[in-house]
Amino acid sequence: MEIGYKVKTLRLKNNLTQEELADRCDLTKGYISQLENDLTNPTLDTLNDILVVLGSSLGDFFEDKESENIVFTDADFVVKDYGDTTTTWLIQSAQKNEMEPIILELKEKGSEETDMPHEGEEFGYVLEGKIKLILGKTSYVVNKNEAFYYKADKKHKLENISDGVSKVLWISCPPNF
Repeated sequence: MEIGYKVKTLRLKNNLTQEELADRCDLTKGYISQLENDLTNPTLDTLNDILVVLGSSLGDFFEDKESENIVFTDADFVVKDYGDTTTTWLIQSAQKNEMEPIILELKEKGSEETDMPHEGEEFGYVLEGKIKLILGKTSYVVNKNEAFYYKADKKHKLENISDGVSKVLWISCPPNF
């Protein structure tokens, strides 16, 4: 672990010079410089004093956080063909999140299997084509550029009722796909 690099990053985030940090920690500017260049290693007490000044803690400083992916490209997508439908998972490992967005492609006259009632809510936006949303005993026609939203406490499914492919951006909260 590059302690010096992390200390320097925190110092710069706090808009402090090496001299200002040294003064607040009763250290010398030279010591801070050596530390940031990994030429010396601080004691835990000294590092803790520095981190307190920088608004951090030993726990946060040494926590090995995996960088969280914010932008996803088609190289990250997972696609699975089910015959009548193709599902594209837009976010990897979305089950750990609070919602799960997919693109559901329904082939001509295709439909997905009926989804049993479950906890949560679902949202969809028709990107292409026209679908029939069957929610419990009620059916709704949803056209291109229209959206749907419902609590998933009833049986539900989508059917393609257009000539050609229909595509739906579908978000389940919590993840269900």
